[in-house]
Amino acid sequence: MGTKAVVSLTTGLEDPEKVTVAFLVAVGAAETGRETLMFLTKEAVRLAVQGTAVGVACDGCPALPDLLRRFEAAGGRYYVCPICFNAKHLDADALIGNAEIQGTIPMWKWIGDESATTFSY
Repeated sequence: MGTKAVVSLTTGLEDPEKVTVAFLVAVGAAETGRETLMFLTKEAVRLAVQGTAVGVACDGCPALPDLLRRFEAAGGRYYVCPICFNAKHLDADALIGNAEIQGTIPMWKWIGDESATTFSY
């Protein structure tokens, strides 16, 4: 079994429950010792901009800022699709600390030759 996990997220705050589930899966992977990467595309690229991932999706759901903190503390990383990010005219200087503008080829290089567990939301 591979020790890496990739969570692909296309949804932003237009569906906060889906975002929460994706983060719960990513946090779970990272906190159990897997190298974990979230690949953010479409509206999800906005979540990598400081101050965007805020709020609570549902009664009993953890707050998004708490999930982001846990993900970073566990060593989780974000690759933010450059095409999606640039199409939205977002500011790369405003990215959160563990996020970088990287596309699919760097994602595949990060995975490397070992297998990776993947999830897509």
